Amino acid sequence: MSILIWSGFIVVILTLLALDLGVFHRKAHAPSLAEALAWSGFWISLALAFTGAVYFFYENNWMGVGLAFPEDVSGAEASLEYLAGFILEKSLSLDNIFVIALIFSYFRIPLALQHRVLFWGVLGALVMRGAMIGAGAALIDRFSWMTYVFGGLLLFTAARMLVVHQDSIDPEHSPVVRAARRLYPVTDGLRGEHFFVSEGGRRMITPLLLVLLLVESTDLLFAVDSIPAIFAITSDPFLVYTSNVFAILGLRSLYFALAPLLSKFRFLKASLVFVLAFVGVKMLLAHTEPIAVQVSLAVILGILGVGVLASVAFPGGRAPERSAVERELESLREVTASGAWRAVILVLGGSLLVLGAFWLVLPGPGLLTIAVGVWLVGSQVVWARRLMRRVVRAARPD
Repeated sequence: MSILIWSGFIVVILTLLALDLGVFHRKAHAPSLAEALAWSGFWISLALAFTGAVYFFYENNWMGVGLAFPEDVSGAEASLEYLAGFILEKSLSLDNIFVIALIFSYFRIPLALQHRVLFWGVLGALVMRGAMIGAGAALIDRFSWMTYVFGGLLLFTAARMLVVHQDSIDPEHSPVVRAARRLYPVTDGLRGEHFFVSEGGRRMITPLLLVLLLVESTDLLFAVDSIPAIFAITSDPFLVYTSNVFAILGLRSLYFALAPLLSKFRFLKASLVFVLAFVGVKMLLAHTEPIAVQVSLAVILGILGVGVLASVAFPGGRAPERSAVERELESLREVTASGAWRAVILVLGGSLLVLGAFWLVLPGPGLLTIAVGVWLVGSQVVWARRLMRRVVRAARPD
């Protein structure tokens, strides 16, 4: 595969991140529910739109894409592998949100600063995951038995998730925090958006940097689980990396939209356990009874759907006590329940429009999907314009 396509993809992603922080989020602020949903819809729509690019690249073998490694792949097959990988990584990132919320709550990081921490956390994750994916692809290509190692690791992770509770994590005793405190003195409080400050002639770090280091180390631990999982879907490094990138790009907006709601989905963690167990078994059977990517995609969506529906049907007894972050996020719910529902409809309609457009080329119900998307977006078009005006106003510097 040509280095040009890798370089082009990385340049596009870095440009999007620069626009995100340098233009749309120059002023530190706590995004409202409507803004978080709008940005989540943008990143998800962009990820779905890339499905069409994957189809074009692999169907036409543009710049050598889809040839030689690991084997020749058609456009339709590559698109399904990318889509399945994206959905898998996006679902596994939900567990990451639980831990990030605990870290922010422990260090009492204001919502206005959390977006900045998550931005740099995502940037570091892109580098770390790129290195891990390159190493994983090389290992699988050279040693076929590594698929059994990865499969066993996924089954072990699934079993561990059943017994380990996120609320048992103590950030203060993290090896990363202890190492940082040995190297630098820490200020007694936050210093705005700064990670480093000079006070009394000494170079010091702020608690905001400790939080960033914890977020990075947390993503590294989750990557050890999620990257072997996606290798069960495809061993093509480009598909693995691009699906990972698009899954974590929208993690910040998804955090602000879902962090207060995740505790209500009591069976979601069980769904993630079964998803990891399934992909672990799929990897163990890769050389004897390979499972088609279409089947994998259907099983993953089915498991997640059952978890969500079960949580809605059986909400359980008394709601657990909310964390400080959840209470603070709840205070941002300036839109009404009707407004939030409209935002969800708008995001869903836009995503269906993008997906339907590519299903006109790929096998799938393209016209029906587009019709549903047009109906959903059209039903909220006046409200959508008002929402976009609010988002633009919020992005403008004073």
